[in-house]
Amino acid sequence: METVRGAGVVVTGAGGGIGAALARRFAAEGARVVVNDIDAAKAEAVAAEIGGHAVPGDASGIVPAARAALGGTVDVYCANAGVAPTGGPEAAEEIWAAAWDVNVMAHVRAARELLPDWLDRGSGRFIATVSAAGLLTMVGSAPYSVSKHAALAFAEWLSATYRHRGVRVHAVCPQGVRTDMLRGTGSAGDLVLAPTAIEPEQVADAVFDGMAKGRFLILPHPEVGDFYTARAGDTDRWLDRMNRIQQKLERAEAAG
Repeated sequence: METVRGAGVVVTGAGGGIGAALARRFAAEGARVVVNDIDAAKAEAVAAEIGGHAVPGDASGIVPAARAALGGTVDVYCANAGVAPTGGPEAAEEIWAAAWDVNVMAHVRAARELLPDWLDRGSGRFIATVSAAGLLTMVGSAPYSVSKHAALAFAEWLSATYRHRGVRVHAVCPQGVRTDMLRGTGSAGDLVLAPTAIEPEQVADAVFDGMAKGRFLILPHPEVGDFYTARAGDTDRWLDRMNRIQQKLERAEAAG
């Protein structure tokens, strides 16, 4: 992997958690970093800490401002902002819409802005924080699972379409990470994710290792690769196992 020293890097959802860890790591490696978050105070705090540029606001529309802050060029874009609502088909339309907008369409809109320049100069790197839910599923949240599957599909499409033209794409798929998002997942997160949760900095380490090795799939929890293979190899058996987890979750919630 070429050095990121001097590269213009944008990290969305970087006011905390994985995004903040990525912003810190890129800055430590010598990159010029734009810190984006919907919470302006958090974005400004992380930017001040790392000597970066705060560009707060909705991740869907920040590419022009981020490009200007970096002097005209974005080399690496980390589509990290995400939401993790709970519920199934009964979840309100606005909950489904928000999951789709933040977890999928923000990636699409960023790529729409970035690709003309990247294709013209023959280089660019798009890093999508997808989650293991995009490879597998997540009990307790249909909006999250469905939108993360779509985020993975979009990253796959980008890679398949543009890799010969210098655009490198990575899909980062961790399980539990000790962030505010994990703490907000309730019983499902406590049951499925918390026991093997890792620190955000470990995700950042995995991202840099994956970039160096040119991997599309970056798995901070390596066992996710085995689960993904099992899902493809015997889908009914895998669904039976997931349903047993769902039943365990229902028993835990019923017991309080």
